[in-house]
Amino acid sequence: MRAITKRELKAYFTSPIGYVCVAMILALYGYYFFQVLMLRSSSYISSVYATMFIWSMMIIPIITMRSFSEEMRNRTDQALLTAPVGVTSIVSGKFLAALAVYAIAMVGTLIPVAVIGLFSAPEWALIFGNFFGSLLYGAAMISIGIFISSLTQSQIVAAIGTFGISILLLVVDQLTGLVSNPAAVKLIGWLSFNTRYQPFTKGIFDLSSIVFFLSVIAVFIFLTARKLESRRWS
Repeated sequence: MRAITKRELKAYFTSPIGYVCVAMILALYGYYFFQVLMLRSSSYISSVYATMFIWSMMIIPIITMRSFSEEMRNRTDQALLTAPVGVTSIVSGKFLAALAVYAIAMVGTLIPVAVIGLFSAPEWALIFGNFFGSLLYGAAMISIGIFISSLTQSQIVAAIGTFGISILLLVVDQLTGLVSNPAAVKLIGWLSFNTRYQPFTKGIFDLSSIVFFLSVIAVFIFLTARKLESRRWS
């Protein structure tokens, strides 16, 4: 798994994808943090992470689109599938590499926060809550994107498919106004990434939300591994 993670990380940063995605995330965070500086109030830092929730969900499909689609298109997946390594290790290695790209960008967002902290007293519990929540929903979205990538040879289709699911997860909680059944409303709220992320914006490390995101990661890594397993023996 470690070798696959290293191989994938190298692939991300020997092509423009890794640099472009990190630069896009940092540029957007930089824009919003600049506005916080202009407002001269560190209380708006948590709203930057809340705003970036939407942008991150849009950028993550670009990170994951190449995971398996590129392997299938270049037919290098056959060497991967016949290698003496379990399919779960293959999927986990690719997942960790994509997560590392996203995490590098997220760690970079703490630099302007630290600079702002030199001149004010930001609420660090809120900031770290937002940071931790951002990593969790990002990891969950990456696991979904990698699964979509395992279904198609086209990186464009993989990106659009993951982007579509991102949109659905962003607006699903708005569907509660269209549904009258209390059980359906509760289910929609339970599935909403936005609803699950909200406790972290208040500095609350909500255990049920943590378990939810970790469960999403486990389910989609499992599904991707099963998809690879079926191709290995087909």
